Amino acid sequence: MVLNTARKEKVDELAGTASDAGVSLAASAWRRLRRNPVFLVGATVIVLFVLLAVSAPLLAPHDPGLRLLEDQVSRADNAIPPAQPGFPLGGDQYGRDLLSRLLLGSQQTLLVAVLATVIGLGGGLVLGVLAGAFGGWVDALVMRIADVMLSVPSLLLAVSIGALFVQQTQFTVILAVAIVQVPIFGRLLRGTMLAQRASDHVLAARALGVKESSIVFRHMLPNALGPVVVQATLVLAVAIIDAAALSFLGLGAADDSVPEWGQMLGRAQGVIDSHPQLAFWPASCIILVAFGFTLVGESLRDALDPKRRR
Repeated sequence: MVLNTARKEKVDELAGTASDAGVSLAASAWRRLRRNPVFLVGATVIVLFVLLAVSAPLLAPHDPGLRLLEDQVSRADNAIPPAQPGFPLGGDQYGRDLLSRLLLGSQQTLLVAVLATVIGLGGGLVLGVLAGAFGGWVDALVMRIADVMLSVPSLLLAVSIGALFVQQTQFTVILAVAIVQVPIFGRLLRGTMLAQRASDHVLAARALGVKESSIVFRHMLPNALGPVVVQATLVLAVAIIDAAALSFLGLGAADDSVPEWGQMLGRAQGVIDSHPQLAFWPASCIILVAFGFTLVGESLRDALDPKRRR
């Protein structure tokens, strides 16, 4: 019975390998991802999050900055508006609709995460291309800078960068999170670029007299971007958590009329003992979305890694 099961698994493995023969890496990866329940769960979370963020202004029942339930807030009795018709989650300690703030907060969270990742990816591409394409003293200089930045814990570095600004805004949060991600992308791209430098097609292009710029941008860089794209998916999860942490620590936008999940979590810490739901909802949203991006990133890594696909 055990031998039959093992034989069947081996046959299925060989059949999968044979079916992938002659198929591009992207098509082969997508074929595996479609059958991966971990990827499907993560992708579902991400799609729902993006749809929610895009349609948040239409779905929010009230203006998140208006104190519509302020008459139900009592400082003396430490009371906040409970759930009621028109306000499914009740209000916060200022009488604002909690559901509307969660919905609009998803938009700000998505904006911060995407912009921080894009800026960090752009900076990492510049450093990685310089180090991987030219080598020598350029490589040594870029990598020493990356080593110094990576020697500091990412959240501590982001807090230090955010504290340098005289006035904290949403843009300072984006910039602080992005700078932290630059050496991660730069080091990863540098490694893949160095591997491409010794590949046969690059050596053949040099032998044929192709310009160095064409070799870098037409042969080396496109073939080195796969691991970077996977890393960008994982970095989105880290960016969401880091941005929420900065806002929680008071390094985000001072105006809370435009809600953000980390900011909401920070505002709730003063009443978390009596009204834990004010912290529970934004914290749950942050964890769930970061979890979704992590699942997708790990699934992409497994699908694109040749060693794991054997």
